[in-house]
Amino acid sequence: MHEVGSDRPLCLQEAEMHARLPTYFISHGGGPWPWVPDMRAMFANLERSLKDMAAELGDRPKAILVISGHWESDDVAIMASPAPPMVYDYFGFPPETYDVLYPAPGAPALARKALDLLTAAGITAHLDESQGFDHGTFAPLAIMYPNADVPIFQISLLKSYDPAAHLAVGRALSALRDEGVVIVGSGLSYHNLKLFGPGAKVPSEAFDAWLGEALARSPEERIAAVLDWEHAPYARVCHKKEDHLLPLFVALGAAEDDPATRIYHDENLMGGVTASSYRFG
Repeated sequence: MHEVGSDRPLCLQEAEMHARLPTYFISHGGGPWPWVPDMRAMFANLERSLKDMAAELGDRPKAILVISGHWESDDVAIMASPAPPMVYDYFGFPPETYDVLYPAPGAPALARKALDLLTAAGITAHLDESQGFDHGTFAPLAIMYPNADVPIFQISLLKSYDPAAHLAVGRALSALRDEGVVIVGSGLSYHNLKLFGPGAKVPSEAFDAWLGEALARSPEERIAAVLDWEHAPYARVCHKKEDHLLPLFVALGAAEDDPATRIYHDENLMGGVTASSYRFG
């Protein structure tokens, strides 16, 4: 594990003593990878890191709030169903992966709390009773909590893709960390579906190195660096659309004064991709 800050694990017992739970930005892998043997083998390091996340959190958290790169809305939508359905938002995978069920409960009361926090911060938001779990949520959470016994709810990205607006969303929701809620930004540090294999090696390595260096800076310098992410090496090669990078901004906004620790790192995924995940706090 490569350190860019404190690696002190936090657990629910500490949260109950008013320590804040960490936030995370995770690279969530590809499609329904836990249910495809060859893909699961390729993502063995990711699987290990997700299991380590659950272990370092200790007892089951009160809930997990996920910001996935696979749900967008004009304003912030908040999943409010007590039993969210499944969203199979991937294509070309084996038929059985469209029957996967991850029956974790929702968290309607916390969804309303999130709405109140966002509204108080002047951020337009609404509850969504019908949205289900997309694979940016159910794939990693099925590894972390295979019994589906932790309440989960999601919020959407903003279609504006405004980095500062997503930082503001994270800041508004940071109080949930004091209530036993783990905030997880679920995306990918490299997301160019048209450039895998050897052609991804140089750009993904360069962007990944920039990201690690940027997150290791002081809080003020870190925010300035990530807001200027389009000037990072190969930024628009690695993220033609920033939907899978924006979850980072929410996770960081909710923990902007906390140190960053790299908790997952892989090289040569899909023939050349370098990817990483981070914990804040």
